[in-house]
Amino acid sequence: MRKLLPIITSHQGSGNRSALTCRFRCGDACFHEVPNTSDNEYVGDVIAGALSRRSMMRAAAVVTVATAAGSAVVAGPAAPEAAAAPQKPASHKSKKGARGLRFTPVAPNTADTVTVPDGYAQNVVIRWGEPILRGAPAFDPDKQTAKAQAGQFGYNNDFLSLLPLPRERGRQVLVANHEYTDEILMFKGYDAEKPTREQVEIAWAAHGLSVVVVEEERRSGKLSAVTRHQLNRRLTATSEFRLTGPAAGSEYVRTKADPRGTTVLGTLNNCAGGTTPWGTTLHGEENFNQYFANAEKVTEPTAAARLKRYGVTGAASERKWERFDDRFDLAKEPNEANRFGWVVELDPYDPDSTPRKRTALGRFKHEAAQPRLTHDGRPVVYMGDDEKFDYFYKFVSSKRVAKGKSRAAHEHNLTLLDEGTLYVAKLTGDSPAADIDGTGKLPADGEFDGSGVWIPLATAGPKGHAVSHVEGMTAEEVYVFTRQAGDKVGATKMDRPEDVEPSPHTGKVYVALTNNSDRGKAGKAGADEANPRNLNKHGQVLELTERLGRAESTSFAWSLFLVAGDPEDPATYFAGFPKDKVSPISCPDNVAFDPHGNLWLSTDGNQLGSHDGLFGVATKGERRGELKQFLTMPNGAETCGPIIQDNRVLVSVQHPGELDGASAEKPASAWPDGPGKIVRPSVVSVWRKDGCDIGV
Repeated sequence: MRKLLPIITSHQGSGNRSALTCRFRCGDACFHEVPNTSDNEYVGDVIAGALSRRSMMRAAAVVTVATAAGSAVVAGPAAPEAAAAPQKPASHKSKKGARGLRFTPVAPNTADTVTVPDGYAQNVVIRWGEPILRGAPAFDPDKQTAKAQAGQFGYNNDFLSLLPLPRERGRQVLVANHEYTDEILMFKGYDAEKPTREQVEIAWAAHGLSVVVVEEERRSGKLSAVTRHQLNRRLTATSEFRLTGPAAGSEYVRTKADPRGTTVLGTLNNCAGGTTPWGTTLHGEENFNQYFANAEKVTEPTAAARLKRYGVTGAASERKWERFDDRFDLAKEPNEANRFGWVVELDPYDPDSTPRKRTALGRFKHEAAQPRLTHDGRPVVYMGDDEKFDYFYKFVSSKRVAKGKSRAAHEHNLTLLDEGTLYVAKLTGDSPAADIDGTGKLPADGEFDGSGVWIPLATAGPKGHAVSHVEGMTAEEVYVFTRQAGDKVGATKMDRPEDVEPSPHTGKVYVALTNNSDRGKAGKAGADEANPRNLNKHGQVLELTERLGRAESTSFAWSLFLVAGDPEDPATYFAGFPKDKVSPISCPDNVAFDPHGNLWLSTDGNQLGSHDGLFGVATKGERRGELKQFLTMPNGAETCGPIIQDNRVLVSVQHPGELDGASAEKPASAWPDGPGKIVRPSVVSVWRKDGCDIGV
């Protein structure tokens, strides 16, 4: 019988995150009032006019998918070995399994290292602070400067994308998000009440995005950063970004410094993202609300309500940036917060280009944005809003991808995400309400499933012209205050929709619903068929099938592919696969696909006593639902940004050592460089020692 580790005391309401992580990553969002106070309908009671799941499946045609850019991966000095490798569970001795998942699963553990399967090796590709631009100095934790950090790899890497570099053999272009900074772990002697200007400016420079070329070592499978390559680039909280699309120039995004409302300084809290078929990357701005101060001084009722719906509340901010730049003080610049919460598009091949914030994709706490193409070549972008009881969305472009490598084709493709229709999802369960009792018990038909519709919110046309489909809201209001638009049309409240990604093999869309400890509490929405557990601490994964397999469809079928937790708990489900043959999983966050069509899940806030990890699960065939753990994280770390290539897996090790009581002087982890060294978020590459492909 499987024995899980003891449950670790955690920051209540936030999975197994430490209070330190909650404080710096999301501004203690779990301990503030839930922003969504709308009274939307219960999933099982919605009459959406959509087909039932089973009738839709009978009508479904073969899905035609234009793959949205294949997964790829990348690496520096080797990570330290674990002092004592955790024992593998006896029930997983066989290496047989779905193709791509034929490895011995890693057991749940709390080792302070990246633990990988037997027969696999790893190395650190790049660490926080490593120089990537010409002139940037080597990292010195005791002599950090803003100028140095602006040329060095940023902090808390999250989303990763790997793009080809055809003219340079063995090299690829790695793009990384840098979600947030934890100044307590970055600076010795940090005083949260009195940060210095230099510390603040270092934090500005440590946010944002990095572009860095990486190189493969052929014989070993290692990847390493190519420092000072001409494509290497840093974008920070003070870099210039351009607003495009229907909300650009709106009265809601104009400021004293930018009266035209088209130029924004910086990108903040970039979480997950996506890679486009036309060679750009997408980056979701998530918990931007925490950076802005003095929301309580905004007293005009409509403006105050809009800020509150996005979780922008209170007086001083955690980092006190408002003391050094007025744009973070809402009493002085009430519109500045509206310039964040967008999807950013970056051209990694043009180091002189200005990244664009795509307003046609709506404004909310974007976790990710991964496109697929319609049958006629138009991009469709799926997106989650990472907040308890918030929604998931898609955007369908009205323009086709131009083929070829001409400048004209490239310029055309850089307009694809400015015109099209933004939708929000509304789900219908097909079981009686009495079957959904909040415990996670399967309904009588043996599945949590149903149908749904995509409700149009607004349509953007050429030259920024747009039409609202939401009564009582202008198009500009829909795009800038997208959450309120979802409230008005009765979108379905979900359990923190984080990464949302279509399979490049089947076109089915997978939504990671991480958890929701407020589900079913007094005054909060109770369990429904898509979110079937009250006080949901483990999360679930929803599988969505567009009608007729068409990405542009306005109706879909859905089912819960996984209901996470201890497999020995009756309130778990693994697509019908025998639960005594799967790894335990809790709090799915990021999703990715391998070349075989398996879904890979990273976790954030594991509530089963183990460190967070990366898991692979078969999505089709007789082994559908077979889930195996591939790796675990060091102390305090979260698994982010997974990329799975034929011969390599790449992950971000985010916020290692971020445990309560830890500081730069008293680290809670010795990863990645051993005892006595500052803890550094890093990117890790994993490969098979025998040189064969992953999991075959």
